Amino acid sequence: MCEHNLWAPIEESLADEEVAEGLQRGEEAFLEAAYRRWSTLVHTLAYRSLGDSREAEDVTQQVFLAVWRGRGGYNPQRGAFAGWVVGITRRKIADALTARTRRATLASAAKTTLNLAAPPSDNMAGQVLDQVLIRHELTLLPAPQRRVLQLAFYNDLTHTQIAEVTGWPLGTVKSHSRRGLNRLRQRLVATDAC
Repeated sequence: MCEHNLWAPIEESLADEEVAEGLQRGEEAFLEAAYRRWSTLVHTLAYRSLGDSREAEDVTQQVFLAVWRGRGGYNPQRGAFAGWVVGITRRKIADALTARTRRATLASAAKTTLNLAAPPSDNMAGQVLDQVLIRHELTLLPAPQRRVLQLAFYNDLTHTQIAEVTGWPLGTVKSHSRRGLNRLRQRLVATDAC
């Protein structure tokens, strides 16, 4: 606690370039300084674009994680550090919007493919049977595909969030999702044909 109090007055007097240099050296205290300095701006930009506080918080965390991981890629000759952070923010917002669209598309495709459109209330038994069939078919998928689809549909996570939860690269998560949905569709079509 004392270190934090001693650091705060020094932090306020630091120029943006000094914060950037400290980050590039890998000093975590400068990440904290960058977060305190620009997180409100990042969150505001994300909230205005996404209209959802939870998503804006997720984007803010993703931005500062990307700042830390990509700190070696910052080049002061190409622009101000704050501009670099805003650029990362815009990309993360675009990713969140793309993921939102992809989730809606996947959900719509799943409903169409799996024929899960809202059934009439007198067909409740059919709906329950469909859910049992889908859960059974999910258990037959390879574990990585099953995990990605369960996280996407039951936990409502984006591909980016699934990558963070599993520790897998984003491309791997997307591949497992695509393969899992294709395999699930093929199995369900085969089941309907019988």
